[in-house]
Amino acid sequence: METWVDKILFIPVLLFSIIIHECAHGIAANRAGDPTAKMMGRITLNPIPHIDIIGSIIVPLLFLVTRTNILFGWAKPVPINPAYFRNRKRDEIIVSLAGPASNIALSLLFLIFAILTISLFQSLHFSAGFLHSYFQVMASGMLINLVLAFFNLIPIPPLDGSHILENILPPGGHEFMARLQPYGFFILILVIVTPLINLAFWPVKMVFSSYLAIMRLFI
Repeated sequence: METWVDKILFIPVLLFSIIIHECAHGIAANRAGDPTAKMMGRITLNPIPHIDIIGSIIVPLLFLVTRTNILFGWAKPVPINPAYFRNRKRDEIIVSLAGPASNIALSLLFLIFAILTISLFQSLHFSAGFLHSYFQVMASGMLINLVLAFFNLIPIPPLDGSHILENILPPGGHEFMARLQPYGFFILILVIVTPLINLAFWPVKMVFSSYLAIMRLFI
């Protein structure tokens, strides 16, 4: 059973994961020729430039207080200027993929780190309470990053998946996505509050279950 301590510890894990996501966008954009994020000091692990009062503080606290099973939130989007890109369509896809890809990589790092450290702590006879809390934090790191990765790949504005899709579609599809953009937030809310969200999170459940199965082989 999760304790309040466990849930409170999830918040810095969530913020760290979101910051990595935004930094990845900025790094990819900088390599594609757009220095905007770098010039504005957004390629940094310092949380202050990334914090969005609502998405980084209020929403995670609401999830915590309402005792939901997962925490969620967002940071200020990293500023991107596609006019700098050397190959606009290709680079927009790469920059959009960079955020989710960084979260998938981070989820794997949480898995590997958990296997190595929990086995060590068990051999050193750490208390059951400590091991439980530590496992919850590592598991939340895996789950949060998988959620951030796959949720952001949903092709609904303003998520990363919509930017990927609009650069793959022919001109007519690109125009459709542009017209859809003003309504994206409302469509996203509709998806979240209906069973449609289960379709988006099906890959999360599958991958997270695989992670837990791998952990059982080593711990």
